[in-house]
Amino acid sequence: MKAEILRQRKEQLGLTVEDLMREVGVSRATLFRWMAGTTTRIPASKLEKLAAVLQTSVDHLRGMDETSIMKPILGTVKAGYDLFAEENILGYEEVSEKESQLGDYYLRVQGDSMTGSRIYDNDLLYIKACDYVESGQIAIVIIAHQEVTVKKVIWKQDMMILEATNPNYENRYYTKEEVNELPVQIIGRVIFNKISF
Repeated sequence: MKAEILRQRKEQLGLTVEDLMREVGVSRATLFRWMAGTTTRIPASKLEKLAAVLQTSVDHLRGMDETSIMKPILGTVKAGYDLFAEENILGYEEVSEKESQLGDYYLRVQGDSMTGSRIYDNDLLYIKACDYVESGQIAIVIIAHQEVTVKKVIWKQDMMILEATNPNYENRYYTKEEVNELPVQIIGRVIFNKISF
């Protein structure tokens, strides 16, 4: 069984640990082992009960249903500045098998500083976790462990430039020392966005 799918379905349905324990007939310790992925052998009868409670199929719980790969929406990112980092799971978004290999999670956009890159308020950005991007790529950046933003990253000599693609916003410039001391950290690269209409 895929622990990630169990956790996703639990969150999607708003179920508690106690709900699952009661309905499936297992102990708290057993359920936590399933959710952590440390126990992979689960009796067929328990797996069937778990699938029923989670309103899905046994094949889906085993990760054999290729059409239903889900990635978490981890929170919001500011297309602008001054939003503090949030990592609350807002939900899940379905991706194809190919897409699932390209990225790791989604972030929802707040703001309009990246409209020149077709990134609009309320869009979902699909992100590949990483700590470096090439100059000109769009990245998710955390500044001073608090502020999270989406910007085009430009590398020039000993400078890191966070470029807004909406002319109404100013770019931010950081020296090599500021990048290390604040710090200014790249945490992901934007793979694509889902535009909301």
